[in-house]
Amino acid sequence: MEPFKAYLNARFTETQGQVNGTRLFQEIHERGCRGSRQMVRKHLAALRVGTAEPVRADVPSPRKITSWIMRPRETLTESQHRRLLDVRLACPDIARACDLARAFADLVRHRRGYLLLKWIRQAEQDAPKPMQSFAGFLRQDLDAVTAGLTLPWSSGVVEGHVNRVKTLKRAMYGRASFELLRTRALTQP
Repeated sequence: MEPFKAYLNARFTETQGQVNGTRLFQEIHERGCRGSRQMVRKHLAALRVGTAEPVRADVPSPRKITSWIMRPRETLTESQHRRLLDVRLACPDIARACDLARAFADLVRHRRGYLLLKWIRQAEQDAPKPMQSFAGFLRQDLDAVTAGLTLPWSSGVVEGHVNRVKTLKRAMYGRASFELLRTRALTQP
């Protein structure tokens, strides 16, 4: 019944406490509530006495907020966009971090490494501490990061092969000879 308490509270306030419990039960039952009439009556009684628990705010998880921030704006649904806007209004640090994260994601997606130094300066000036630290790490190896965000070449294929060989080695550690590892590494695609 938890998701329907906000609705019950709103209807209770609208009618100034003069509400029929059976009618409210029918209304929330039509909306998908699987609770009983008794639960609705108990909640209304607690509202009348003033001992009802406050309705918990529907706060999205940090992972969900991060996914909304990192996805392009046009891929968000209307409700996701509205909820992200509510989060941004509630916390100015998240709003600034959101703007910077989206700008960085744009740098990565569109290979605009020439704008990296400008982004680092913005992040070091007024970003939340974790983003300032991230910008500082980028500045330490600025040439390599700029090249990675600008040039079309990638070491991803090599890294994939190294990862595969390490996985094979871990799987066979202590159980096979180097010859078997060599044979297995060279015969797999």
